[in-house]
Amino acid sequence: MRTGTNINELEAQKQKEIMERLKARLEKRSQELGRPLTYCSVCFGCQMNAKDSEKLEGILETIGYVRTENEDADFLIMNTCTVRENANLRVYGRLGQLKKYKKKNPDMIIALCGCMMQESLVVEKIKQSYRHVDIIFGTHNVFKLAELIENRLDSKGMVIDIWEGTSEIVEDLPSERKYDFKCGVNIMYGCNNFCTYCIVPYVRGRERSRKPEDIVAEIKELVADGVTEVMLLGQNVNSYGKTLENPVSFAKLLEMVEEVDGLKRIRFMTSHPKDLSDELIAVMAKSKKICKHLHLPMQSGSSKVLKDMNRSYTKESYLALADKIKKAIPDISLTTDIIVGFPTETEEDFEETIDVVRKVRFDSAFTFIYSRRSGTPAANMEFQATDEEIKGRFDRLLKEVQEIAKETCSKDQGNIMEVLVEGRDEQDENLLTGRLSNNLLVHFPGDSELIGTYQNVKLAEAKGFYYIGERI
Repeated sequence: MRTGTNINELEAQKQKEIMERLKARLEKRSQELGRPLTYCSVCFGCQMNAKDSEKLEGILETIGYVRTENEDADFLIMNTCTVRENANLRVYGRLGQLKKYKKKNPDMIIALCGCMMQESLVVEKIKQSYRHVDIIFGTHNVFKLAELIENRLDSKGMVIDIWEGTSEIVEDLPSERKYDFKCGVNIMYGCNNFCTYCIVPYVRGRERSRKPEDIVAEIKELVADGVTEVMLLGQNVNSYGKTLENPVSFAKLLEMVEEVDGLKRIRFMTSHPKDLSDELIAVMAKSKKICKHLHLPMQSGSSKVLKDMNRSYTKESYLALADKIKKAIPDISLTTDIIVGFPTETEEDFEETIDVVRKVRFDSAFTFIYSRRSGTPAANMEFQATDEEIKGRFDRLLKEVQEIAKETCSKDQGNIMEVLVEGRDEQDENLLTGRLSNNLLVHFPGDSELIGTYQNVKLAEAKGFYYIGERI
């Protein structure tokens, strides 16, 4: 009987052979047209989706497509998100607009993938109402894009390939990185938590971890190719390794990654408070490479609401954890996610959230008004507040978060700190923009050749969530 690893290696080899066939086929088509074939990649959602899009783009580049930002390309792929229902509506709106491009170029191929495609009702709606879509696939078989394109070219009909789940992890395929110097690295897939408001476990499947030696080998290859910062990605990185034949903790994986020569920075997300161990805190505290930033989603400060959310921790345990982290790593930057207006949230529950924000003093917080998500248990809960009351709470929370963040993020003003230069400032082309270890942005004057390098920058002026600096 073949091992899972052998099956995955064989699958990767099969896909590479398909890519070679497609490359010759598309090159011939390009010659007939007298121009390169183009592709446009549109990505919605989280960093896991962004990483998947890099893989999709790598496959498209390998078989001969050339990237364009114009949606009237020869091949358009949309990687969808379904965390909130309005994300679905945005996709339907885009599909309606794409119909005119398809009429103009009947050979255009439109592909949809990602979390939204894991919902059977969505797929049925596309089959019925958006017949100009050519390829539909989900979150589990991203690696099959070349095969699906070949099937579409051979059949001329709509190709649908949705997997309900998988144990396969096929990684040895091309990837088109956004940056030369930093990169996301998947360490696990799926989620076992089933928070009552969240659709992710239903569309991403159950947790499955990559082998640590495969992760380290990938990082070594990335570093050899110029990468100096990696972001380890998973829906809940703190539960990494539990599904492995020989379990390895996330803290142990971090120690293994730290040993990679040439790697300067290690980031990770997302962490679940219920699984964040003392071992991980100790590893972060002594590390020379793990960034001084921890994103620790709170969601609510009310123990009652947290129970209704199935978050598996309380207000008190979250506060104790945050205090433990800050004592072990005094210069840590703590950020969080907060949902306002969860169906069972009362005004008293909301005040508990404000209390946690004041006590923890987050460097920043992503704040959201609860969005009912059909298919989740919370969708059937009765609201305890009106829309007007919820909007009022959101505004109060945002004001509190911003005032605290303005104070906490200015603590390093006047200091000289190391910045990884990421690119030109989108608002002012005379400035470069980079990121501190604690994830804060810094904008400062400089030349483009500094992009991708580490520079010492004096943090001259704090601007709330970012600094204006000067290179030293």
